[in-house]
Amino acid sequence: MNSPERRGVGRQLHRQHIVVALLGAALAVVPDAFAQSSVVYHIAFPNAVHHEANVEVTFHGVPENGPLQVRMSRSSPGRYAIHEFAKNVYRFEARGEDGKALEILRPDPYQWDVYGNDGGDVTVTYTIFADRAGGTYSGIDATHAHLNIPATFAWARDMQHVPITVTFEPYSPDWKVASQLFPTDDAYTFTAPDLQYFMDSPTELSNHAVRTWTVGSGSDAQEIRLTVHHQGTEAEVDSYAEMAEKVVAEQIGIYGEAPRYDVGYYTFIADYLPYIAGDGMEHRNSTIIASTRPLSTGAMGNLGTLSHEFFHSWNVERIRPQTLEPFDFEHANMSNELWFAEGFTSYYTGLAIRRAGLSDDDAYAASLGGTISAVVNSPGRQFFSAVEMSRQAPFVDAATFIDPTNFGNTFISYYTWGSAIGLGLDLTLRERFGKTLDDYMRAMWQKFGKTGMPYTLHGLRETLAEVTGDKAFASDFYDRYIEGHEVVDYEALLATAGLKLQKARPGRASWGARLEETEGGVQVRGYPQIGSTLYEAGLDNGDVIVTIGGKKARMKNLDAAKPGQQLQVSFVQRGIDREATLQVKESDSFAVVTFESLNMTPSAAQQQRRAEWFRSRAGDH
Repeated sequence: MNSPERRGVGRQLHRQHIVVALLGAALAVVPDAFAQSSVVYHIAFPNAVHHEANVEVTFHGVPENGPLQVRMSRSSPGRYAIHEFAKNVYRFEARGEDGKALEILRPDPYQWDVYGNDGGDVTVTYTIFADRAGGTYSGIDATHAHLNIPATFAWARDMQHVPITVTFEPYSPDWKVASQLFPTDDAYTFTAPDLQYFMDSPTELSNHAVRTWTVGSGSDAQEIRLTVHHQGTEAEVDSYAEMAEKVVAEQIGIYGEAPRYDVGYYTFIADYLPYIAGDGMEHRNSTIIASTRPLSTGAMGNLGTLSHEFFHSWNVERIRPQTLEPFDFEHANMSNELWFAEGFTSYYTGLAIRRAGLSDDDAYAASLGGTISAVVNSPGRQFFSAVEMSRQAPFVDAATFIDPTNFGNTFISYYTWGSAIGLGLDLTLRERFGKTLDDYMRAMWQKFGKTGMPYTLHGLRETLAEVTGDKAFASDFYDRYIEGHEVVDYEALLATAGLKLQKARPGRASWGARLEETEGGVQVRGYPQIGSTLYEAGLDNGDVIVTIGGKKARMKNLDAAKPGQQLQVSFVQRGIDREATLQVKESDSFAVVTFESLNMTPSAAQQQRRAEWFRSRAGDH
């Protein structure tokens, strides 16, 4: 499906979104106008308390050649793994224009082949069950209908490029609609130019709070909409909106402008409720932000997700990797560039909050330690590069399986590794070239995002060479740190900004896996990290340490152990009694702190470097 020809079609459709969608909105009130080429959905929620919706879809102008192939998606925009949405569909029926039932065959679990329509219109009805409101699945109850479109609406092959109209019938009269779908004169009827846009348009129906503000001015003015479905107060939403507005301004400053949103506005669809699934998911003109954290206590945590997802409205939604263009709803979606698309976005998540003045130097420095530790200390780097880690997404991106994996030793999240690469590249550009990662992102925006041309790994490397004016540097950086297995010298780079990389737990023992005291002794919980104390001694997941130094094993004895000690242990491994010597190793985790917190005074150059790094960009556009 990701052929060059299809990618070209996808790019063209994106450019045509506004024209086609406006045409669809104008014709939505005259269904006959679509008689030869349209899809019309209607969804209602009469049994919302039991998490059901009734969906009716009419396919107008069905092609005459062969059966109508109606499918549920197996993947969802922003997710890369397979998700079997068809499992929650039942009461599936089809009828022709005369109202008579049509024959249905199931060639596979995701598809219904409808026969006997003879090229006329076909209407399909079914019930969908949904009780996981988040970024990937849908959630329906008496308080809201939180709809991820691929998890909710069936579609037909050979009709993926025709206009779509959808009408939502609310369960409660106080429900409003939040969506990036194109509105019509009817508050509950919307349009989309094609299947790609429709599937990319999550929709929330609820009695949510709404806050808006304007970005840009004159002909460039656009609206940002923050919709919040929660159980808190209006004052909490006001406070949160103020923080969100600052973060949005910082990110616009990085690129110098906001994207042109196809509907004229960008929508944050936020659900902060105790009965949903936490998640964040980017879309072209909107994002889903879902968390069980209430704004009263979790506003800053929720703001981090908001910051991450909004940055995606440039990076991945418009600065788009060729490997995801167009998105394939029938298979897993593999990409080489998630270290950049997700990882660099993760780097800017906290940085935008710091630049907005919503955190301080110490808090931001502290946030870097775990990222550096995870990358520098992980044995996964010996197996895969950051590019190759990106290709693992279909196995780890909320993928489902029941057999154990060795991911703890072989995988580093492309979010984490990419964020560490972003940090290293930003500080390197500042030190060597007087440039910044902002310059690089802005160059990617001008070259790929604004033109609609998807990028490749070669394009990323080439653009870095253009920004620095040093092709040899760009090739070396990519060869060693992105397509290779090395890491930059974080200690030296951080020091240029008056930050200290140091051990987080000096003098503390590290075992390489979680240990838990049980009735029989101390049990190993999880597969030990390669090279760790437990791994080198031959202990593995599920083993029970029975004695330490001839005495019954207790956690207090292990907690008291010091690096360099040797502990004689007996243990049981899958029914076999064994003995080993634990060579206790020191924790290798890192922390990043400011010089000031160590009573060290940064030099004037270090202070200037940090000040420029954290300077607000809100006025740079």
